[in-house]
Amino acid sequence: MMPRLPVPRGEPSTDLFGTLQREVNRVFDQMFGGMALPASGFAPSVEMRETEQGVVVTAELPGLEEKDVEVALEGDVLTISGEKKQEKSEEKEGFHLSERSYGSFRRAIRLPWPANPAEASAAFDKGVLTISLKRPPEAAAKVNRIPIGGTPPAG
Repeated sequence: MMPRLPVPRGEPSTDLFGTLQREVNRVFDQMFGGMALPASGFAPSVEMRETEQGVVVTAELPGLEEKDVEVALEGDVLTISGEKKQEKSEEKEGFHLSERSYGSFRRAIRLPWPANPAEASAAFDKGVLTISLKRPPEAAAKVNRIPIGGTPPAG
């Protein structure tokens, strides 16, 4: 019998392989500080920063075009995937050189809260993908202040 994996919020329990993939991504992100391990020679650098409005994710995708990249949002998981194709052909006196390289990538990033896709935006400029996700009202930062004063508790 296969062990049961925890099911992330809002996901059907029938997607065992999807759940396994997300958990493996989460473990690698924790172990390697968000670095991607190359699936086939290409691992884009990804950075996530929190702002007052929400979260901004940037991914460096040199050599790619907007049509080569896909962005998806499902609950609190943002997925960036794509394929890099590079072809080089050179003809000189007496020889013909042709090189091709292909590499695909997929990064799944767990957000601090589920985001609304209708309030998300993405832009691609000069090989840099920037995704902005608005913080939902229920995820507003709450500060619980602890009063300071008096004598320390005995113990």
